[in-house]
Amino acid sequence: MTSTTSTPPTRPLEPQKRAIVVGASSGIGAALVRELAQSGYSVAAVARREARLQELSDSVNTAVPHGHVSIYSHNVTNYDEIPTLFQTIVQELGGLDLIVYNAGVQPSVTINEYNFEKDRKMIEVNLLGAIAWLNQAALRFERAGQGNIVGIGSIAGDRGRVGSPVYNTSKAGLATYLESLRNRLTRHGVTVTTVKPGYVDTVILRENAANPFWVIAPQEAARQIHKAVKRGRQTVYVPARWGLIGLIIRHIPSIIFRRLSF
Repeated sequence: MTSTTSTPPTRPLEPQKRAIVVGASSGIGAALVRELAQSGYSVAAVARREARLQELSDSVNTAVPHGHVSIYSHNVTNYDEIPTLFQTIVQELGGLDLIVYNAGVQPSVTINEYNFEKDRKMIEVNLLGAIAWLNQAALRFERAGQGNIVGIGSIAGDRGRVGSPVYNTSKAGLATYLESLRNRLTRHGVTVTTVKPGYVDTVILRENAANPFWVIAPQEAARQIHKAVKRGRQTVYVPARWGLIGLIIRHIPSIIFRRLSF
């Protein structure tokens, strides 16, 4: 675990919001770091790939006059270090208003493959890492009586597809966990947003989808996610038209759904 920080810019007449983005080195995570920094947030960018984080930080801090990005190299499966790292980041940011858990993996799985090592990695990163990080934020926000928690799930979590059973499971588990947090924390003034993207132009998409459609850029996904957070949305599909697809998918009878090839 390593960190690179600098003193955030001082703007006494304009309070600066603070955010943590976990899984920030590429794709939606990196786009969210840019989006939040451009909106005036001081952002802690957390991910494994320190070089990627440094490039992102240098780019944003140069391009955004009032933006501030600090970086923290961390593997989300190192669960024991998360409580200390979380407190360190919050202290260095000077508080916390928003946390986004975006870390995720989806190794390619063939239709006849049952690979526990791949499956375990997906559960460890996509679900257990989220629980380890967001539990920390939930405790802090509950005590503070405010805050925003965002989990980046997937429309893939809406049903158990034949293509990647454990990836689907990890995203379904994340959605249920976030719903439970929401039901706990809403009464304490905390907003919990579940984001279910469709196809976003990321490495995961390129490695796992042969003929994707309605593909959007990570920057557009980040813009829509930020908009949903500002509106206090509970569950949002990105882009919104995937909500209709999700509704249809959830209501296909199982005897039919199991015959589908996606």
